[in-house]
Amino acid sequence: MDIVLLSRIQFALTAAFHFIFPPVTIGMGLLIFLNEYRFYRTGDEVYKSISKFLIKIFAILFASGVATGIIMEFQFGTNWSRYSEFVGDIFGSPLAAEAIFAFFLESTFLGVLIFGREKVSRKFYLLSTFFVFIGSVLSAFWIIVANSWMQTPAGFEIQGNRAVITDFWAAVFNPSTMPRFVHTVVGCIMTGSFFIMAIGAYMLIKKMENEFGKKLLLLSLAVAVVFSVLQLFTGHWHAVQVTRTQPVKMAAFEGLFKTQSGAPMSLFGIPDKNNEELRYPVLIPKMLSLMAELDPNAEIKGLDSVDKSLWPPLKTTFFSYHIMIALGMFFIGITLLGVFLWWRKRLFDNLLFLKLLIMSGILPWISMQFGWIAAEVGRQPWIVQGLMKTRDGISVVTTAGEVLFSIILFSLIFICILALVIYLIRREIISKTGEI
Repeated sequence: MDIVLLSRIQFALTAAFHFIFPPVTIGMGLLIFLNEYRFYRTGDEVYKSISKFLIKIFAILFASGVATGIIMEFQFGTNWSRYSEFVGDIFGSPLAAEAIFAFFLESTFLGVLIFGREKVSRKFYLLSTFFVFIGSVLSAFWIIVANSWMQTPAGFEIQGNRAVITDFWAAVFNPSTMPRFVHTVVGCIMTGSFFIMAIGAYMLIKKMENEFGKKLLLLSLAVAVVFSVLQLFTGHWHAVQVTRTQPVKMAAFEGLFKTQSGAPMSLFGIPDKNNEELRYPVLIPKMLSLMAELDPNAEIKGLDSVDKSLWPPLKTTFFSYHIMIALGMFFIGITLLGVFLWWRKRLFDNLLFLKLLIMSGILPWISMQFGWIAAEVGRQPWIVQGLMKTRDGISVVTTAGEVLFSIILFSLIFICILALVIYLIRREIISKTGEI
């Protein structure tokens, strides 16, 4: 058994499971704030009822995210001790900042939302919903800072066998931080809004004359359409950054084997590593050069710009990237269709579209998981781009058998947690459906 592969599988498993929860809570945080603002301005009790409902679901997901996140942080010491020793001076700072400046802010004001509605003024309660949302976004920022530094390290120097911060702000705002942060947060808001759209659609199917369901669906649709379209632009910004700072990753994304001027954008194909070609390609000529450099004849580096041993797994990187993009275009289409149906006054009674919204509720999660697969697999074999390879970051005392046992144990625990989360959220939805 390969301990490097097992350790990567273990961390991928915990990271992927943990990432089920933060995206939807970030998106729900914005929806709770907007809904509470509507209640503050109008006094409509339906908005108050929606806030209470959303806060209960938010609390379930928040608690699950905290529990799974702790497991992931322990793995840096148990499975990746040499990596932790190398980057501890840098990696520890954003994680500490996330706890001090973000987690405490979010959790403190979440306590106000859960227990304080009748104990504080409406204005303070509204501000509390805003601080919960801001806390979740700040939490995402510091986590993205840590991960982005691994992608595009900056503001450091090597002292002995350790990377040491020489410029804190250069490390924080390394070349990939802001594109990745904005792209990720927009995706999180999409995820939360699609999840709530699916719940609203379900409630309308159960009872068509339902003001609660109508307001819930309309609010989440409004947020979803804005951020689905916005994601197109943030994705482009991030892609430009990757092309310039991680050209091998972008070459893997696009199946671009040869450095060339006027590089095409691939819509489909199958990367063939042995023959160094993209089989069955569907290409848009010169589009990659045009989008990356605003010059249709600009040179784009291909996989041939580095030794073959430094290529990432091509098929995984290529297909995960393209699935993410395809789903992104679907999100734009379905939300614009929803706006059209609302304009034609057919949104709330179109059973086919409502069922489509229910089935689409999980798709942003899938899209974000594929996005992270593309981002993390695409920088292999590096754990810190250009500085440390993944195989050099694992712990020296952990055995393959121990890692395999932990994978099995974590899988069982995660199944139990997920089953409990689904049960609790389903109970809240059924309860609310019975009330309205």
